[in-house]
Amino acid sequence: MKDSRLTGPIKIVGTGLIGTSIGLALKSKGLEVLLEDSSPAVLNLAIDFGAGSKFQIGTEPELVIVCTPPDVTAQVIAAELKAHPDATVTDVASVKGTVLTALHQQGIELANYVGSHPMAGREQTGALAGRSDLFIGRPWVMTPNMQSSKESILLVESLAFDLGASLVSMDPIEHDRAVALVSHAPQIVSSLLAARLASADSSDVSLAGQGLRDTTRIAASDPKLWMQILSANSQQVSDVLRNVRNDLDQILEALQDTSKPGSLTSIGKLLESGNLGVAKIPGKHGSSATRYAKVTVMIDDKPGELARLLTEIGQIGINLEDLTLEHATGAQVGLPELYVLPSSEAELVSALTGRGWKIVG
Repeated sequence: MKDSRLTGPIKIVGTGLIGTSIGLALKSKGLEVLLEDSSPAVLNLAIDFGAGSKFQIGTEPELVIVCTPPDVTAQVIAAELKAHPDATVTDVASVKGTVLTALHQQGIELANYVGSHPMAGREQTGALAGRSDLFIGRPWVMTPNMQSSKESILLVESLAFDLGASLVSMDPIEHDRAVALVSHAPQIVSSLLAARLASADSSDVSLAGQGLRDTTRIAASDPKLWMQILSANSQQVSDVLRNVRNDLDQILEALQDTSKPGSLTSIGKLLESGNLGVAKIPGKHGSSATRYAKVTVMIDDKPGELARLLTEIGQIGINLEDLTLEHATGAQVGLPELYVLPSSEAELVSALTGRGWKIVG
């Protein structure tokens, strides 16, 4: 039974992480999903994974979603607009300005084209990393151009709705400036920090905790993909990194001589600016950031312990807002950090203690 605003069939060109995830999600809605990829092996993997069936020439889709690498996105969009003149074409490239410029330079009619960009992903790549729930609650940025028809815009809106995403509409250039700040520059900063670890002594790295894991997580992303993304949005990313460099220069100067008048004040101001920045990052479901209370529990590092803890929290009736898991160095224990509303902290600590759990923070 179909549970979708779309009619279908939906054609997906490019069956990596994003394309496969979209296919899985739309298939779960009862839509016919047709897949195409320049690599037969990659295509067959996505088909075997359940993301859709192979596209057959002569089939006319309602919507085409281009999920190819950024350096060929404009070329593929142009080809799909020509091959399917009655279909709406969208794409998922993380940079929109260069794609739109390339299409304009080719003199292509763009009434049926609406750019889009799902703000979702994983460090893993490829079809097997695909997840049908990848886009749930995540922003889906739609970047219509001056020629985009109302019908095509409505189709892309319906796509975002079917995927469970939160729709945001932006100008392509405005989008590129925003993602340079919140996505592209963070990738570089994370990679730069992680690169310091490559030549570090293993004994030093063994001391790493959750903080280092958090700040370097995205450094595990695909270098080839990110080279293309950064190249396409180079100017906007450069602008952000210049400001980062200016702040680094200030803190380096202060650290050179912390006894110098004003040095500690300078360091403190930069750290406080970081606090203010973190406070602006949206919280759950895109709402304003909320300050949560943290309760750390010590558990045995063995199968079923974390599941038992979470089950008992559910039985207590307290909503868990967030969770991180750290492992103690040199000990076979795990340290789940449970984040709850401050008003629930005392009740959670009391209830877990009463059930025999060891609270350590």
